[in-house]
Amino acid sequence: MRKLSILLLGSLMAGTAFAQAYPGKPIRMIVPLAAGSAVDVAARIVTAKMSAGLGQSIVIENMPGAAGIIGAERVAKSAPDGYTLGGFNDSIMTMVPNVTASMPWNILKDFDPVSLVATVEWGMAVNPASPYKTAGDLIAAARAAPGKINYGSGGNGSPQHIGMALFASLAGIQLTHVPYKGATQAATGTAGGEVPVTMQGLATIAPLVRASKLRLVGVSMKARHPQFADAPPIAESGLPGFEFNSWFAILAPAGTPKDVAMRLSSEVVKALADPDVRDKLNLQGLTPRGSTPDELGTMTRDQLAKYARLIKEAGIKAE
Repeated sequence: MRKLSILLLGSLMAGTAFAQAYPGKPIRMIVPLAAGSAVDVAARIVTAKMSAGLGQSIVIENMPGAAGIIGAERVAKSAPDGYTLGGFNDSIMTMVPNVTASMPWNILKDFDPVSLVATVEWGMAVNPASPYKTAGDLIAAARAAPGKINYGSGGNGSPQHIGMALFASLAGIQLTHVPYKGATQAATGTAGGEVPVTMQGLATIAPLVRASKLRLVGVSMKARHPQFADAPPIAESGLPGFEFNSWFAILAPAGTPKDVAMRLSSEVVKALADPDVRDKLNLQGLTPRGSTPDELGTMTRDQLAKYARLIKEAGIKAE
């Protein structure tokens, strides 16, 4: 018994020593989305500040494809030592699992939550030459020509797909989904006239909007966004009550030491308290949040159940 107690004490001390020494080398954060996406933008802003607090660099590795499933699998199968993290959006965590029949990982079992980082406010955008000035114009045109208007998304089951499909379902219209290989590609496709409309995180489309290559016809918030005040809420310009956003969170492989997860979570919160970080996120249409690992875990479970209901009601399926 004494020997067992010594072994347990030694294990505990070793774990504590590891947490105190962490991090001893650069950290990799896999973002299973294209460079320039809302999550990628937020990850680069926040991890730059986190790196200073941790004393080690955090290297972003973009790994888009299959609506985030591939990159997320790489995180799930990485060593749970705090040196590989995932920068995920809520689509990967709570939407894709609800539309994909066979998944190589389980969001609740194969990952440990670290922290919610930010919510991503959304907007509906069209080519500047588009006749649609508001969401109401799009609804009217779709009712006159059911199924004839296309919209671009970052892929089947992506948040762009879910958001626009829910919009169409609530408006009682038929739109045709055109999946791209990422949100950025869908945004540039809309700017180039390949598809007439897309609904995306403002962080992704902000550069194209500011360059006048896309025009916002509405935001999916209850009120106007201070950085994009010319765009009315969709709820006020075509679809009363409509609201949709997404979020960016950091996860680690299951089994990551809790002390390490807490250290990372505290560095996220510290980074988000920095005025420069907050200003940069706000400028991109993101709202800084922060959370404990337990709070993110609860949020994930709740949202997973919520989207299971919404996706079923809207009849959204992976194609």
